[in-house]
Amino acid sequence: MIEKKVILNNEVGLHARPAAVFVQTANKFISNIYIESGGTKVDGKSIIGVMSLGAFNGEEITLIAKGEDAKEAIEELAELIEHGLKDV
Repeated sequence: MIEKKVILNNEVGLHARPAAVFVQTANKFISNIYIESGGTKVDGKSIIGVMSLGAFNGEEITLIAKGEDAKEAIEELAELIEHGLKDV
């Protein structure tokens, strides 16, 4: 299991389009992906789960991956959260 704390760096947080982009990216990996925020942990491959977090710009979230490609998943998803969702 690999965990990494990241700061949401887009205006609207993980809502609608940014959440969809995150879930699409997470589903490229075999590993189980989770996001934890404010004591709530959700399936990172579920659009409803990700949107239910209500995570906003500037909040710290924890990305968690368990599986054979966990390292690659965390690296790509962390990059997406920190830099790739600004224009979505």
